[in-house]
Amino acid sequence: MNGKEFWGNDDNRTSYVVILGFMLALSLILSYVESLIPFPFGVPGMKLGLPNMAVVILIYRYGAKEGIVINVLRIILSGFLFGNLFGIMFSISGALISFLCMIIAKKSGLFDIRGVSVIGGLCHNIAQLIVAAFIVKTSGIMFYLPVLLVSGAVTGFLNGFIAEKLSIYLNKSFIRSKNR
Repeated sequence: MNGKEFWGNDDNRTSYVVILGFMLALSLILSYVESLIPFPFGVPGMKLGLPNMAVVILIYRYGAKEGIVINVLRIILSGFLFGNLFGIMFSISGALISFLCMIIAKKSGLFDIRGVSVIGGLCHNIAQLIVAAFIVKTSGIMFYLPVLLVSGAVTGFLNGFIAEKLSIYLNKSFIRSKNR
């Protein structure tokens, strides 16, 4: 079901807003959890990409518009809550490029939710490295690319796998609550 199907009546509009609010809250919680987990692989700023689970679920369940709105809101809110303006800038650059790549990958029909998540992780890391190289004015930072590509692929796959399972659970939960 996509977002357009919700706008038929007031109950559907309310459900739509509640679900998007839930997904924003979920992505913020995942951002907070991610900020608490040390990632000891020696690459500055390396993270697990946990909030990407909510974004991938939104892309598959509702569409690109809902995914990008929640993703941008999550980045801004989590940046102010758990980070800083500099972190928001890096996150936005990676998120916009990875989001565009995930939408293209999904529309191609060549990838399932796990593959789309892997592409998102890889593209996020590449975009952030390019922004970092531009800011520090050196290409030497590309030394981190192999490590970031491996971590992006592994965490992207794991996040996609979890998003797939979580999406199935959420489908069952929302359907069950409608039938009560």
